[in-house]
Amino acid sequence: MASLLAKNPRKSKPVIMLIIDTLMDSPLQEAIKNNRAPAFKFLIENGMYFPDVVSTFPTMSVTVDATILTGTQCDVHRLPGLVWFHTKENRLINYGSHIRELWKLGLSQSLEDILFHMNGNHISKEVKTIHEELAEKGIDSASINALIYRGNTSHLYKLPKLITWFTSIQKDRPTLGAKVFTYGSLNKVSLSKRYQRLWQKFGFNNSFSVQELSFLINKDQLPSFSIVYFPELDQSVHKHGRMDVKGIEKVDQHLQKILNVYDSWEEAIQNNIWITMGDNGQAWIDSNQKEALIDLRKILGSYHIMKLRDGVQAKDQIVLAVNQRMSYIYSLDANTLPIHTLVLELVNDHRIDVIAWQEEETIKVKSGEKKGELHYRKGGELTDPYNQTWVVDGDYGLLDLTVRDNQLHYGNYPDALARIYSSLHSHEGNFIIVSAKPGYEFIGEGSPTHVGGASHGGLHQQDSLVPLIVTGTQSTPSYLRMVDMKEWVLSLIG
Repeated sequence: MASLLAKNPRKSKPVIMLIIDTLMDSPLQEAIKNNRAPAFKFLIENGMYFPDVVSTFPTMSVTVDATILTGTQCDVHRLPGLVWFHTKENRLINYGSHIRELWKLGLSQSLEDILFHMNGNHISKEVKTIHEELAEKGIDSASINALIYRGNTSHLYKLPKLITWFTSIQKDRPTLGAKVFTYGSLNKVSLSKRYQRLWQKFGFNNSFSVQELSFLINKDQLPSFSIVYFPELDQSVHKHGRMDVKGIEKVDQHLQKILNVYDSWEEAIQNNIWITMGDNGQAWIDSNQKEALIDLRKILGSYHIMKLRDGVQAKDQIVLAVNQRMSYIYSLDANTLPIHTLVLELVNDHRIDVIAWQEEETIKVKSGEKKGELHYRKGGELTDPYNQTWVVDGDYGLLDLTVRDNQLHYGNYPDALARIYSSLHSHEGNFIIVSAKPGYEFIGEGSPTHVGGASHGGLHQQDSLVPLIVTGTQSTPSYLRMVDMKEWVLSLIG
């Protein structure tokens, strides 16, 4: 088989970044303690472990992955969430919350957004991904099943017949990705046909990710950087809850298969730098359906809310973009329905702990759980742990902030000021951000629900903190945040 990669000289060990959707510290520690995660244990004991890396907001995989790859928050990379409203196109964008919603929005349009627009033109052209920056230096990289993959190499999707039968999407459409690019069965590097059937999500599963990475290792074709996405733990935690140790055990078995490609596990970590991390956490969801689900259609029922199947109509006043435990709520006419009118409705629900919006340069925060109001903006004398400066006044308790000697400290909402700021500046529109307390999630029309399990999207630390395992180097990121990963990865590659 012809070489996938140019034989360019490599000055540093290959960097392999394993993104495990919804990997969290507590169940991981429980699995290790009970000898159910030997691969994780090996990587930790032979490296460094950090339990509390701060994710993005909203804590949804597409936004997180865009931040990892671009080194920017969503105010810069412009991918606001899994679901958001495109003001210029006057339509709701949905990258795959649930088939019900995709069907109502139009399956062809939704797949166009997922397969082409998300990476092609929704992510800002003003930022560069790790793949793009490395390519400009003549360094190859690989993207295996990662949701965000934009690079400089053109690839043709091999679309399943089921998609071409039921949609108007044309065959043989190109997309720009990493030099080595795997995206389920739509584009792959190995010749194997395993793990790619309809019931296996066309290759978007852990086994396929392992197969593709193992192929590169066996063929001695690992590029300088590889990002590999493992999606299955997320769905398991949604169903079984935050302490889903069995889900961790299954992921560990996949990691063992990767390490077993080498003559020994020691050889695996001698030959490579391994970055193993989660992308977001999940908060527990109450088992009482009536209590757990915050139905925004009922709270805002006195206004005309856009129907998914109809799109924006002349009578519509509101659009809902539900991202599980976080939502964007858009007013389509700021004159007839100002934001503060909607805020007055939302503060009556005790399950909503953060309500945020922008007025000129000031961000305002209220809560359905607590009284008062918080105002803040960039600049000023208060410095947070990430060397960001702020002017803050009002009720600090709304975001669990404390101040000592002009030093700002975060509690239940890590890096809250920057993360809320980024979401409020992530795209055009007149909107409010709402985040739910642990125990609850938002629903709109056709939203997925996770009653009695767990869910993410929110600002709370349960959604926001994930572990990081670094093996094969003593180097660490400047700060333990997703937004600081790109700069660090590029420094490892040299």
